[in-house]
Amino acid sequence: MQHWIKVARTYIGLKEYPGATNNPTIMGWAKGLGTKLLGIAYGADSVPWCGLFVAHCIKAAGLPTAPIAVRASAWSTWGQKCAPTYGAVVVFQRPGGGHVGFLVGQDATRYRVLGGNQSDAVSETWIEKSRAVAVRWPAGQVPPTTPLPKLTAAGSTSKNEA
Repeated sequence: MQHWIKVARTYIGLKEYPGATNNPTIMGWAKGLGTKLLGIAYGADSVPWCGLFVAHCIKAAGLPTAPIAVRASAWSTWGQKCAPTYGAVVVFQRPGGGHVGFLVGQDATRYRVLGGNQSDAVSETWIEKSRAVAVRWPAGQVPPTTPLPKLTAAGSTSKNEA
């Protein structure tokens, strides 16, 4: 298992705080990554944080992040293109923006995605394959040739990850 996925899994269940209060873990990721890397002064966990989560996990693995890492769309040109495989970074389009997370499985029409800011938490969710715009792997590393695992897990399909 890739190191960044091990890191990501440790945060499953972590949620942003409602209202004006911010989750100190999420804010700690932003502080650790810094304004230059994120591309913005990140001031509240109410700001979309899927890109922040991916950046934190990738950096924890000792790898470079996407420029303007807080933006989901910035990950669509990060690293190198690859086939859907376990641990790959996947970028989606959605009304009003985008979403980024890690591939962990699939069924016939959906990807299983481990990501942040999925219903305001770190979780696994199903997202339609048709919404995917990029699947990426760290530059300079050989992506696995193992196909993405087929899953039979039930669950609704996410329509808006914000």
